[in-house]
Amino acid sequence: MIEENEKIVPIEIEDEMRKSYIDYAMSVIVGRALPDVRDGLKPVHRRILYAMNELNMTPDKPYRKSARLVGDVLGKYHPHGDTAVYDAMVRMAQDFSTRYLLVDGHGNFGSIDGDGAAAMRYTEARMSKLALELLRDIDKETVDFAPNFDETLKEPSVLPSKYPNLLVNGSNGIAVGMATSIPPHNLGEVIDGVVHLIDNPDCEVEDLMRHIKGPDFPTGATIMGKENIVSAYKTGRGKVKIRAKAYIEELGKGKSQIVITEIPYQVNKSKLIEKIADLVRDKKVEGISDIRDESDRTGMRIVIELKRDANSNIVLNKLYKHSQLEDTFSIIMLALVDGEPKVLNLKKMLYHYLEHQKDVVTRRTKFELKKAEERAHILEGFKIALDNIDEVISLIRSSQNSQEAKLGLMNKFKLSEVQSQAILDMRLHRLTGLEREKIESEYREIIEKIKELKEILADESLLLSVIKNEILSVKQKYSDERRTDIKASEGEIDIKDLIEDEEIAITLTHLGYIKRLPADTYKTQNRGGKGISALTTREEDFVKHLIITSTHSSILFFTNKGRVYKINAYEIGEGKRQAKGTAIVNLIPLDKEEKITALIPVKENQNDKYLVLCTKNGTIKKTDLEEFGKMKKNGLIAINLREEDELIGVKLTNGKEEIVLVTRNGLAIRFDEKDIRDMGRNAMGVKGINLNSKDHVVAMDLCREGNELLIVSEKGYGKRTDISEYKLQNRGGKGLKTYNVTDKTGLLVGAKMVKQDDEIMLLNTDGVLIRLKVQDISVLGRVTSGVKLMRTQEETYIVSVAKIVTEE
Repeated sequence: MIEENEKIVPIEIEDEMRKSYIDYAMSVIVGRALPDVRDGLKPVHRRILYAMNELNMTPDKPYRKSARLVGDVLGKYHPHGDTAVYDAMVRMAQDFSTRYLLVDGHGNFGSIDGDGAAAMRYTEARMSKLALELLRDIDKETVDFAPNFDETLKEPSVLPSKYPNLLVNGSNGIAVGMATSIPPHNLGEVIDGVVHLIDNPDCEVEDLMRHIKGPDFPTGATIMGKENIVSAYKTGRGKVKIRAKAYIEELGKGKSQIVITEIPYQVNKSKLIEKIADLVRDKKVEGISDIRDESDRTGMRIVIELKRDANSNIVLNKLYKHSQLEDTFSIIMLALVDGEPKVLNLKKMLYHYLEHQKDVVTRRTKFELKKAEERAHILEGFKIALDNIDEVISLIRSSQNSQEAKLGLMNKFKLSEVQSQAILDMRLHRLTGLEREKIESEYREIIEKIKELKEILADESLLLSVIKNEILSVKQKYSDERRTDIKASEGEIDIKDLIEDEEIAITLTHLGYIKRLPADTYKTQNRGGKGISALTTREEDFVKHLIITSTHSSILFFTNKGRVYKINAYEIGEGKRQAKGTAIVNLIPLDKEEKITALIPVKENQNDKYLVLCTKNGTIKKTDLEEFGKMKKNGLIAINLREEDELIGVKLTNGKEEIVLVTRNGLAIRFDEKDIRDMGRNAMGVKGINLNSKDHVVAMDLCREGNELLIVSEKGYGKRTDISEYKLQNRGGKGLKTYNVTDKTGLLVGAKMVKQDDEIMLLNTDGVLIRLKVQDISVLGRVTSGVKLMRTQEETYIVSVAKIVTEE
């Protein structure tokens, strides 16, 4: 029976179902199944790590029972089933499930064969060292805390996360109407990606992919196909094919076996072997006589023995086709951004992580600043007390109680209540001379610290450099080698992979004909020889540039106009020794007056990271190599030139080199690269050497390239001089005399830093080339003319000096 004041509100069942289901769906999406973009954790993982931190289950403490932790997580933060919490914790401790372990497990935590972990009362756990980086500074007000389910405690809504855990460990989850599937990545690569984003906020996904090559699974294996990775990183969705690592062992007598050492991520090994056995039984794969699992604690080894004369490659390809030896991993980069589920591309993921780090470091800095200012305030009180110690002591002695003493101090010395209380709490031993000095020095340090903290808060570039240094220290401590290889799949074969990586010589003539040759085309000759003809040239043409590199490198072509173009070495046509070569204008869109002045070979794993550019008028400039990474078809500006100036030399450096410049009239200067600050591509540069009129720079080299400076004149004379004869000067000086220029020698055409066992090539205007051993060239002082290196006819001059790169 309905009471008079009661009301019944009729509700359509459809509306109620819709509303309730949406509420449920949102609760699953936000509170259970999806990771937060900032720390890469779902609530259950965050609560496990936070509870471990609260229980002091740190890596330096003994292991504690898993049941203890699970009980704490359930009772305090996560009111769900105990299996849900324990299973989540177990996965964080399995080296075949998690790329970088967050829980250090002790006991049976399951296996790749699908065996479950032992019950939680048997196993023990503690945090891994890397997990500490997720929680670092959580006690410094860096993140927001929210009430737990019964509002008796607080829990963090996100962790500070000192590395991008979402990409590093990936995440899998099925919510309502959406799912996430983010693969794990290599920690070092992801951190390099973040650093690149800090340095280049406008970079594209392709730029980040120079650092983050692709997923890196805990079980290793091989990703087939680079195109799929690119589309997944650009759109946030994609698929990658993962193939087991297998090799064929020959057993003799016509028998062989396939050995599998790594299998795709999330594939159950024992089920995989069962599946292969089923394929053999159903005659879908033929030629297999036996399958054995020889895995042990040293690693995985599945042996598939083949029948006599069975074609092992055909059997292996069939296994890839019909079993999980080749598997597909779907990538859906879905994460919570400000509580909303969003599909993110690679750059957005790193961007949101970086924004989180800015927030964390800003909040930590404010916290530390507040603490430092509070401490400075107390130390100022101590200093006042120590300066007036006799009066302070007599005031305290004459006071009836501590309250009176406190008020007395506040009134007499203009101290705050906090300062007065600190003085009253101060022990007598603080009055000794040594303790006074300690207070003084602590005060000086804290004032310096306050200044630094305020600078960080005022300048975002300083804040970013703090983030960069901290994240790089995480990389230094925890990064490891990539486990998963990436290969081009059939159909997108990388041409580079089809070309053997071999040493080649690339020549470019005065009239712009380029070709590549095997580097051993030229035999070494003795000093003073005539040389061999490098190519058949037209009368007015001659070889101007020669570099020794490998087919897998890319070549940067710098022009006298200060532009730069990029070509893969293998794209340059191979020619015979006497062949003319291809016109460079067919490969590079040069202007009429534009000529190539430097060819720089760049390999993939280049250690050197800067390019130093030098112009004819003595200007020098240093630019990060990465600025030349993304190249347009019509090139880029490498240096802005003044009128009448030209680019004459470019070198790859590591940022800590010593540079030598040599001029046409026989002067040289040696200075430190640190004298040149890093500049962008469009900058003009700074003065390298102060030139006399009618003089210009003919060569630039790096001191690490050798112990002696080899000088060559246009009439074929040359010598070596020990680099120690050139003292280190400041950039922009006049330099020292390096050669005695006479009518017999002619002016200088080139110079190279050389070592005893180097070889050089000289090229003359007739296209004749000679290869010399450096040890055959005399070592003489700075102010000498040297010896004859190459016989020259009348009206024939030396035009170029190149150093042969040895295999080392």
